[in-house]
Amino acid sequence: MTEHKAFDINQFKSLFKEERKNLVSMAKLAENAERYEDMCKIMRSLVESTVSLTATADKSDLSVEERNLLSVAFKNVVGARRASWRTFNADEHKDDAIAKLYKKQVETELEAVCKDVLDLLMNILLKNHTEENESRVFYLKMTADYYRYLAEFHGNSESANPGYDKKAAEYYKMAMDIATQKLQPTNPIRLGLALNYSVCLYEILKEAKNACDLAKTAFDQAIAKLDKVDEASYKDSTLIMQLIRDNLTLWTSSQENPTEEAEIPDQQ
Repeated sequence: MTEHKAFDINQFKSLFKEERKNLVSMAKLAENAERYEDMCKIMRSLVESTVSLTATADKSDLSVEERNLLSVAFKNVVGARRASWRTFNADEHKDDAIAKLYKKQVETELEAVCKDVLDLLMNILLKNHTEENESRVFYLKMTADYYRYLAEFHGNSESANPGYDKKAAEYYKMAMDIATQKLQPTNPIRLGLALNYSVCLYEILKEAKNACDLAKTAFDQAIAKLDKVDEASYKDSTLIMQLIRDNLTLWTSSQENPTEEAEIPDQQ
């Protein structure tokens, strides 16, 4: 069997004329080709390239486009594995030794991807960009999301879940505190945060009342300001509001399987 050479971003760098611009172009190309693992490596390289700039007067944060490319890359890689994990975790496979071993492989991959993106977020993006603005909310929310994914497959016991659930809640709360002060109730990032935080409260922390209260507050505050939403954000805002309302309907009816952020388009 022929072994395929792994994607190596370094082999392309000699062709770069403007590294950051070329990395963005490569990330878009990888996205169009659905090469999401490659896209993660490209975006890691881009994030790491900003580190040298933080010591200068130009503390270069990621642009909105770059943030969204980062989110798309890791969301697709993790999303595919979360879907696989749920398949292997279904009741009909509970006692299947092969499915159990296969699920363990997927969990190992999931853990590696989550820790990879958390490393970028914790050690570069959040560390170097401390201003309380939309960008920091985005990074805090993303950090919380990946701690939630870790908590999801590690289970609820303390031995199996070394505080991932608490970490997720902590970062969601930090993001929400800033978002409430700095972002409009209709801002898609604030709404997406409310959606994901409420899912964490409901699914991971089993705090159904708090989940419903958070979701209802976010929806009510957004609906009251909907007439002031600009055209560029209207579609994203109303889509997320619909997902929040769908969850509220399910949760208050004691139904299962709430809608998650996986269905949200990457927010601008």
